[in-house]
Amino acid sequence: MSGQRFAFGPFVLDAEHGTLARDGVSIAVSARGIVLLRELLTADGQPVSKSMLMDAAWPGLAVEESNLSVQVAALRKLLGPSPGGVSWIATVPRLGYRFVDTSEDPGSMQRLPVSGRSGRPSLAVLPFDNVSGDSEQEYLADGITEDTITALARFRWFFVIARNSTFIYKGKSVDAQQVASELGVRYLLQGSVRKGVARMRISAQLIDATAGTHVWGERYDVEMTDVFAVQDEIAERVAGAVEPELLKTEANLAAGMHTGNMTAWDLVRQGTWRFHQFTAATHHLARDFFREACRLDPQLPEAQFWRARVNAGLIAYGWSEDRVADGQEGLDAAFAAIRLDDRNPYSHYALAIVSVYVGQLDQAIRAAEAAVELSPSFALGHLVLGMARLYEGLPLDAVAALERGLHLSPFDPQNFVWLNLLAIAHLLTGNSKEAHVAALRGLKIRPDWQPTLATIVACCVETGRMDEARQFSEQMQQLKRPPGDAMAPLRQYNTTWAKQLTAALQKVGIEE
Repeated sequence: MSGQRFAFGPFVLDAEHGTLARDGVSIAVSARGIVLLRELLTADGQPVSKSMLMDAAWPGLAVEESNLSVQVAALRKLLGPSPGGVSWIATVPRLGYRFVDTSEDPGSMQRLPVSGRSGRPSLAVLPFDNVSGDSEQEYLADGITEDTITALARFRWFFVIARNSTFIYKGKSVDAQQVASELGVRYLLQGSVRKGVARMRISAQLIDATAGTHVWGERYDVEMTDVFAVQDEIAERVAGAVEPELLKTEANLAAGMHTGNMTAWDLVRQGTWRFHQFTAATHHLARDFFREACRLDPQLPEAQFWRARVNAGLIAYGWSEDRVADGQEGLDAAFAAIRLDDRNPYSHYALAIVSVYVGQLDQAIRAAEAAVELSPSFALGHLVLGMARLYEGLPLDAVAALERGLHLSPFDPQNFVWLNLLAIAHLLTGNSKEAHVAALRGLKIRPDWQPTLATIVACCVETGRMDEARQFSEQMQQLKRPPGDAMAPLRQYNTTWAKQLTAALQKVGIEE
């Protein structure tokens, strides 16, 4: 984000060069003031926690919170009031600060184009089209797409949109500039896959949606056993087209650790296809595929971290028949994935998500932090870090991480899970209004998920909306109760939330 320029009122912040101008005239501002202002502007009107601001302005240093207050006060004095007569920087009680965005002061802030290729490139990989004429090969096109996203995520300088946010465009005719605007990226990677008996044709093209230009394109006709090399080649060519000088020093991060066993690879792709269908039956079937892939090729890291993820999912959504055994299998698979590929953020994410559900929260936090360090734009890393911090009883820290993850992946169909956790975190910090907003956002995605309905009942009780609380409680009781309790682990580890939720449900006549 350092290469962005922002205009608000009479001001222009050039984050790359660290300058602030009023009516075209440079004004004096401290380096830390520039960093703080950049962080607030980048958040697009969303709250930024004090801890995130302090980490940005004083990286690696232990400083008192009063230092932040002094810097913010200095910025407010320097900027003066906005055209609406209020401060450009608003305090968010118990959390931090936020920039007064355009929804409250129309025309107050806009992002300006950045000249050249400075700053961190933003990229989205759209679902590759299956042009084989065989609907049963859809999983293959999706697999190629996912592996390309994974390969690109290894390049630390990329801001890569998460898989589930881009898959909402699957099967749709899209306008590049519109999609890029919706996802907040500059570059789009599009492609297609055609599978024959023993060969595969993969086509890919990179588009600079901002400029409306075609940057790079290539077509590969390969043997099935060469598909790994193609994915790495696409990732490297994209990186080379966007940021060639960085490619020279970081290209080794994109080298995939594949063994060439196409049968195992195909099983992983079929497993992920079912994993994303998000039902108990497909999760169990996906695990069967991942287990067989691990048996055929124990050195394939993707097979291991997907086996870990599916076991965590079975526990999380109450679909596990043996939580202890599934948790141990998940841990074993996650550790194997890290041993095989410790530079892959998905390996560390897998360890983090499993560790949450087996109660090893310190390990979960360390693994999530490792994932984010490897790939700062890795949305799942931030989200699982927020989850682990919430379970650990650190709701304020959880809010910051969850909001960061949701910002990085705003269109993930499974965001109802993370929004529910965000709502709970807000409630535990005393911010019931923001909790209510987050819970409603979750219900828009999945209106029949009982945990979110329970959370919004608690939000309504906390804010005195008893009629609304009763309406949601009736909706909750009309639903068929799921076979397991997805939020049981949170209540087990965070007893404060357990007591608050129980008390709220009792007020509307629900006994847990």
